[in-house]
Amino acid sequence: MNYNKKLTLYLALLSIVIFCMCVIRISLLKRDAPRDLAEIEQEGTLRIAIDYNQQSYYIQGDSIVGFEYRLAQAIGKESGLKIELYPEINLQKSLDGLNSRQFDIIARPLPITTQNKQLYSFTDPISLNKQVLVQRKASHNNGKEPIRNQLDLAQKKLHIIPDASTKLRIENLSHEIGDTIYTVEENLYGYEQLIILVAKGEIDFAVCNEDIARNMNKSYPEIDIKTDISFTQFQSWAVRKESVTLLDSLNIWLQRIQNASDFKQILKSDRTSK
Repeated sequence: MNYNKKLTLYLALLSIVIFCMCVIRISLLKRDAPRDLAEIEQEGTLRIAIDYNQQSYYIQGDSIVGFEYRLAQAIGKESGLKIELYPEINLQKSLDGLNSRQFDIIARPLPITTQNKQLYSFTDPISLNKQVLVQRKASHNNGKEPIRNQLDLAQKKLHIIPDASTKLRIENLSHEIGDTIYTVEENLYGYEQLIILVAKGEIDFAVCNEDIARNMNKSYPEIDIKTDISFTQFQSWAVRKESVTLLDSLNIWLQRIQNASDFKQILKSDRTSK
């Protein structure tokens, strides 16, 4: 009798283990399966990782505003797909989610650099932007004048978000001036948080996108953003290399949206009104 009970228990446990292994295997196969427009249309949902800041996606009162937010909603109308947005401050988490097929698109301004193009496919340019040095004005920095000459960045510590293109640009700049420029990657913060830390005097320098820095400058007039770190670059949204059909369709949808003059005015308002 005891033997039969043990056998029954053993078979039950074995069945549970086999079931769990099957579930894990199916999950892994699903994760590794290609996900392009056909798979997205079959599911009916386009999953978009979006930057959480006042430029891209921001809760204002009882409304959601932002350039990328409105653009994503317009893509939903053009494509007929349900749009699921995943606000994320950390760029690396967005990239990890794209790589693991948790997201289909990264809707945040990414520079189209040679390095980035090797890893991801990019939409046609959506905007122009550049990276600037965020520092305090002399009136809020014990009379110390802001850096204007990039040579004066030698031995300075620049805080950045985890972004390979930004780090590479600073490394190249370090070679250009013939001295070391230190970088500190802030995994917990986005551009806005870095700007606030500079304004409060908790850090001295940060490197941020100019459009976000300009917008934040309205709320934090003590910061100076007049020193460029990079040249002006085209910026786009990113998809996986495998998402060839999605990229083609996304470019068509974006072109239709950008050609609509009434929507251009709404987007312009989101860029400049906050």
